[in-house]
Amino acid sequence: MNLFFGKAKAKTTAKDAIYKLRETLDMLEKRQTFLESKADNELKIAKANATKNRRVALMALKKKKVFDGNIEKINGARMTIETQMMAIENANVNLETMGAMRSGAEAMKNIHGSMDINKVDATMDDIRDQMDIADEISVAISRPVGIGEDLDEDELLNELEELEQEELDAKMLETPSPAVYTPNVPRHEPERNKRIEEEDEEAELKALQASMAM
Repeated sequence: MNLFFGKAKAKTTAKDAIYKLRETLDMLEKRQTFLESKADNELKIAKANATKNRRVALMALKKKKVFDGNIEKINGARMTIETQMMAIENANVNLETMGAMRSGAEAMKNIHGSMDINKVDATMDDIRDQMDIADEISVAISRPVGIGEDLDEDELLNELEELEQEELDAKMLETPSPAVYTPNVPRHEPERNKRIEEEDEEAELKALQASMAM
C-alpha cells in the first residue's frame, strides 16, 4: 500500500475502457443533436428577420455560427472516440487470440511431455504385430477342418475329367443323327408290276372257272 498517495488504482481493462468510451460517445451524440436543433432555430430567426430587422437576423447568424463550430468539434471528438474504440477492440481480440494460442501451445507441450518418439515407434510396432496375429487367427478359423486334407488333388482332377467326358458323350447321344438323303425314285415300275400280277390272277381264275364248267 502506498502511504502517501493512498490505494493504488486498479488497472483499466479493455472491457471497462470500451464501456466508458461508449458512454462518452452517447453523450456527445445527444449534445450534437441538441446543438443542431439550436442552430436550426437560429437560422429560422435569421430568415424571418432578414428584411424586417437586420440586427436581430445578424445576431441569429452569429449564434448559429457558434453552434456550428461546437458541432464541428463534437464531430471530431466522436471520430476520435470511435477510432479509439475500434483500436481497443482489435487489441482486445489480438490479446484473446494470443491467450488462446498460448494455452494451446502449453497443452500440446504437456501432452508431448509424456510421450517419447521411441515409445511411439514401439507402440506402433506392437500394433502391427497384433494385427498380423489377428490376421493369421482369422485365416486359421475360416479354414474348414477335416475336408480335403488327405485327398490327392491329381486323383480328383482325373475323376473330374472322366465326369466331363461322360457328360460330353451323353450330349452327343442325345443329338439327332442327320437325315439320310433318299433319291426320288419314280414309283411307276412297282405299280406296273402289281397290275401285271392282278391280270395274271384274273386269268388263272377264269381258266379255273372254265374247267369247272366242262
